[in-house]
Formats: sequence, structure tokens, C-alpha cells
Amino acid sequence: MRIVIAPDSFKGCKSATQVALAISEGVRRILPDAKITCIPMADGGEGTIEAIVMATGGRIIPVQSVDALGRPIQSFYGVLCNGITAVIEMAAASGIELLKPEERNPLLTSTFGTGLLLKAVMEAGFTEIIIGIGGSATNDGGAGMAQALGFGLLDKNGKPIGRGGGSLNNLHSIDRSRVDPLLGKVKITIASDVRNPLLGPSGATRIYGPQKGATPEMLEILEANLSHFSHILQNEFGVNFADFSGAGAAGGLGGGMMAFCSAEMASGFELINKLTRLEDHISKASLVFTAEGKIDSQTAYGKTVSGVAQLAKKYRVPVIALAAIVTDDVTELYKQGITSVFAIADRPMSIEESKSRTTELLAATSERIMRLYTGFKCK
Repeated sequence: MRIVIAPDSFKGCKSATQVALAISEGVRRILPDAKITCIPMADGGEGTIEAIVMATGGRIIPVQSVDALGRPIQSFYGVLCNGITAVIEMAAASGIELLKPEERNPLLTSTFGTGLLLKAVMEAGFTEIIIGIGGSATNDGGAGMAQALGFGLLDKNGKPIGRGGGSLNNLHSIDRSRVDPLLGKVKITIASDVRNPLLGPSGATRIYGPQKGATPEMLEILEANLSHFSHILQNEFGVNFADFSGAGAAGGLGGGMMAFCSAEMASGFELINKLTRLEDHISKASLVFTAEGKIDSQTAYGKTVSGVAQLAKKYRVPVIALAAIVTDDVTELYKQGITSVFAIADRPMSIEESKSRTTELLAATSERIMRLYTGFKCK
């Protein structure tokens, strides 16, 4: 029996690799001789580097950067086995999981650390860069990233504006005289499955601001500031990036990268699907497992679980989805190809207990599912 295990990470708890291994353990308790292929997945957010590096036999390089509040941190980037392509996660510098809940304030948080990662990769000689932009703590439209790359974001007095979404209203002009010259020599691909525009009810601020610590009052400020920022970008670059699909990803970093770096947007899931040959493995499978920390009504719109389901549906392979939390209506996932969704908790428990027992719960749930599956298959 061939089984493919292709989960996303349980953010802030277990990596996609750890999740895959836990599910595999549960399966082998019932089918020790099963041919199991573990393919850790990501959609451009946390775990993107791990998934791509594992798939291509690449390596991870440590590098210094700063977090979303400007504090020095040890970060990293990945290198594919071709030696010319580097992979960056903005979450490894400007990610929300690097901040304590009480520190999250998108008026102050900045993508400057992500810009430092880009600069380090360019200076290391890589000419092709993939950047995953999920899991951000920011709402600055990529302004901090641009500042790190040498763009002068100036107020009406010709002085640099501050960092963070709360400073964008002070932007008056952009000085390109000190931009890193290497920027024009690299090809940058944005790996993201978020397709939100920059502004409006479905934009970066309204949809994602609250989870980054924005109060209702902050949301009004941030939306107005991003609107002002987008007008300056349009005047400077001659293009209205605000309406581009994906411009609102990562608090507007998607739009900022398209403007400042001439980056191209691509599906994070599709990139990893191609690199890992996921579809080829699924086409030969008898059963597929996928998983992520939380499955809800939004999972059907561009998340890993949705992507895995749609691939499996093409080949009529059943798909089991596991999650720590299952909420809302998941009917759309069933239409996309999910056979059934399971919450891994075996009784009511706190989030803290669930996190501490995630490996155990994933393995136990997978074991129970395989007992049921093999029981029916034997009749």
C-alpha cells in the first residue's frame, strides 16, 4: 500500500516535517510494511525553506538579521542544490511567531529584517531568489524591506521616515540613489497563496491586521497610511500596485516587492508541488494524509490542505485531513477532494496541553483512522 503524507506545519508548535513523521508513526502501527512517502509542505509561510531544501537536497545557511521590532536575531536562508537559487522566509525575520503576543503592534513592526535577508543573499552571489511571505507580523507595505535595500523613504523635509506601518503617512518622496546595485541583477519570485489586494475590505489591513495586534483604531490608521503609501508608489513607479492580486500579502509586502524589486508573484503551493514532485507521488498512492494546525472555512482558499485535496481528486485518491482545531463549515474542502477531516484532540483540553501533546495526538489519531480504513478494506 502506498501512502503519501503531505502536511503543512502546525504554526508555533511543530514543523511540517515533524507533523509528517508523527502521522507516519501512527500509520506504521497498523501497516508496518506500507510504502510511505513524507513530503513536508508549505504555502509560502513558515516551513517553506525546510520543504524546498528537503525536496532538492539543498542546505540551510545561518545569517544575522533583525526581528520585526528591529532587535538582532540569528536567522537563515536556504540554498537549492543548483547552487544559484536561494530561498528566504520573511517569517524568519519579520514573522509574527518571533514576537510575544503583547509585542505585536503593526504600527511599529517593520519588514526591515526581511530586507537584510535579501541583501545577504544577493551579496552571497545568488541570482535567483524565492521568498515566502507568509506569517508576517507587519503591515508596512514592504517599506522596511525597501529601506534595508537602500531606498530612501523621505518625509517632506527630506528626512528618512520611521519604520512600521504607523510611519507611512509621513512619506513624501523616494530616493533611489543609494539602492543596492545588485537588486537589478537578480530574479525574485514571491511564493504566496494569498491573493488579497492591498486596500479595502479584503485588503491587507482589514483581513490580517487584527491577528497582528491591530485594534479597531489602529486599523483605520493603517488603512489610511497604506493608501497614502500606494499613491506615492504609483507616482514613483507609474503603476498602481494596490489592485494587483497578492499585493496585500504579508501586510502589503507582496505589493512592495513588486514595486521596489520587480518581483513576480507565484503560488507557493505550486512551487513546492513542482519541486517535490508531489502530484507524481499522489497519482500512485492508495491514500493521502494532509494536515495543518487549524482547519476552517478559509482553508479552502489557497491553503496547503486545499491544494493537496485538489491534486488527489484528479486521481480519485482518498484524502484524510488532520488538525489541532477544526472550526466553521468545511463543506468546500469536501468538494475539493477531502474525504474526511479529523480534529486530533482525544478529549477537551487547553491549547497549551494540545501543543505539548501534538506528536502523540497526531500518531494516535492516524492509528485510529488506519484501523478503520483497513477494517473496511478487508471486507
